[in-house]
Amino acid sequence: MNSQVPSIEQLQELGLPAPVSYWPQTWGWWVLLGLLVLGLLAWAARAWLKWRRNAYRREALARLDALDDLRELPTLLKRVALSMPLAPEEQQRVPTLSGAQWQAFLQRHGGADVPADLSRQLAELAYAPADALSPEQRTRLLAQCRTWVEAHHVAA
Repeated sequence: MNSQVPSIEQLQELGLPAPVSYWPQTWGWWVLLGLLVLGLLAWAARAWLKWRRNAYRREALARLDALDDLRELPTLLKRVALSMPLAPEEQQRVPTLSGAQWQAFLQRHGGADVPADLSRQLAELAYAPADALSPEQRTRLLAQCRTWVEAHHVAA
């Protein structure tokens, strides 16, 4: 009988399996990843375009913050209205708007937050002395104009 006793020197180390990859293994995951990347790019492009379209708003709000004389307020709002992306026929009418037409324009684009006498208040500012308004009236008028600049609707 020939019996061999196994010795420790005969043992061999077992090979480990290959590490699991984090990359997707099937084409479906690649398609899903591609769609996700395209969606993110589309979202980023849309956000960037919106940011560029609203440059006139940011500029107007900065000018509103730096406004020293309230008599410049009607001109500032008119400049905002001229900078808005509007239909060509409406864009041509903006410089000539005054009174009830100007008020209708402000309400049409500003919504329900625009007071019914905003255009009248703006028209009176042009000829009023610099200190004609009380601090409360001044603050309220600036807040109303700020709200209109921030929230006016543009159909585009």
